[in-house]
Amino acid sequence: MSSYPTVIIKTEAEIALMRHSGKLLAQVFAMLDDYIQVGISTMAINDKVEEFIVNELQARPASKGQYDYQYSLNTSINEVVCHGVPHANKFLKNTDIINVDITLEKNGFIADSSKMYQLDGVSSAAKLLVKSTYEAMWQGIKVVKPGATIGDIGAAIQRHAQAAGYTIVREYCGHGIGRDMHEEPNILHYGQAGTGMILTPGMTFTIEPMINQGKAKIKTKKDGWTVVTKDKKLSAQWEHTILVTDSGYEVLTLREEER
Repeated sequence: MSSYPTVIIKTEAEIALMRHSGKLLAQVFAMLDDYIQVGISTMAINDKVEEFIVNELQARPASKGQYDYQYSLNTSINEVVCHGVPHANKFLKNTDIINVDITLEKNGFIADSSKMYQLDGVSSAAKLLVKSTYEAMWQGIKVVKPGATIGDIGAAIQRHAQAAGYTIVREYCGHGIGRDMHEEPNILHYGQAGTGMILTPGMTFTIEPMINQGKAKIKTKKDGWTVVTKDKKLSAQWEHTILVTDSGYEVLTLREEER
């Protein structure tokens, strides 16, 4: 008997639907590329995304209503690690980095992805953190194949982030995804190669490392959602939804600029 939790293996028909949801989500980010700029409020970003998902894509923002969350996305700026709540009076500044994390459901299946945006006056240190975090996510993605382990993913991410002098947030992880936003298995962004559950074709999950400029310690603010670095140093995150294929991986939320 396996001690691992049960993972929902997707059928070809289900994979096709997840692929479609992922493509739609990539379109949301393409729209945001021209929209996010200095002076815009995080609530304006939320409202723009919700309107686009519902009216343009005929889909549903899957975050809204999940765990009593009222918004269509998270907007995590600078020292905010994750789960930043949109506000009408929180305006983007020239020096900000911001992670926009969006989930989209179409035909019963959910795609989940996040992207870092950098405003024009961002410091070189902030740019390097954003770049290194993106590279770390891809180091994790590239080891995905049948027979690899979840520990292989975490080890690859950890190795890259620590070599660049950064720390990894351990309280949050990637997760299985499909009909539900959070399914088994959990995907840790640190760990030991060769350990943990073995990957098999048809698994779908997110890889979404949160990497800090300073110490790894975090705290949750009084709103019960917003997670920040304890030392107030910057944090960055990128996320994609991944399918384990017969021979490797497919990024279901791949954006046009990444092709």
